[in-house]
Amino acid sequence: MDTLFQERRTSPLFVLVTALFITFLLTSNIIAVKLALIAGQVLFAAIIIFPISYIIGDVLTEVYGYRRARAVIWLGFLCNLLMVVAIWLGGLLPPAPFWQEKQAAYQTILGYTPRLLVASFAAYLVGEFANSIVLSRMKLATKGQWLWTRTIGSTIIGQGLDSAVFTTIAVAGQVPDLWHLVWVQWLAKVAYEVLATPLTYAVVTWLKRREGVDTFDRGISLNPLAVFDRRG
Repeated sequence: MDTLFQERRTSPLFVLVTALFITFLLTSNIIAVKLALIAGQVLFAAIIIFPISYIIGDVLTEVYGYRRARAVIWLGFLCNLLMVVAIWLGGLLPPAPFWQEKQAAYQTILGYTPRLLVASFAAYLVGEFANSIVLSRMKLATKGQWLWTRTIGSTIIGQGLDSAVFTTIAVAGQVPDLWHLVWVQWLAKVAYEVLATPLTYAVVTWLKRREGVDTFDRGISLNPLAVFDRRG
């Protein structure tokens, strides 16, 4: 994670954006276990906040560049892993006598099944890195103009992959129309990004002005694993 801390001074605003990214990520993973009926469509409850993590990912890549966004994505993965381990260990603890009946509820809501865990981790890494890489390359191609094209374009790719990977691994064989569920999740997330575009513009513009940075990712490695190499 050297790109996060290799500079002598880390911007407080960068730390804030990173904290918000991880908070929305962890919260969405906790509530994702619930399938909700919204406007006649079955959606994972995480739809209410998970797209915000992608919006923040867009802000990170647009303002600070892919190298820093890549480090934050891995940091989010590590925090998510720590949360899952803590929840698992908490579930192993013997419940108090008066709490016996609530143990099942704890396991149902917080106890990740191996299948759901694999789905969550795989979808997160594939989707977030695709989103960041596409936005980074589109920024160079558009010479930093037309921000909306890359925030929406990267979301179409990233959220599409995220929805397909997570839904397929998590609920294949358990729902009657898997691909309908994938399409509904994807369209809902893209619509979320489109509606949030004015807010994304405002945050990006303000951050660039306050931080005095507007990073263009020229000559850098796009390899997600390069975060572990100081030359990446």
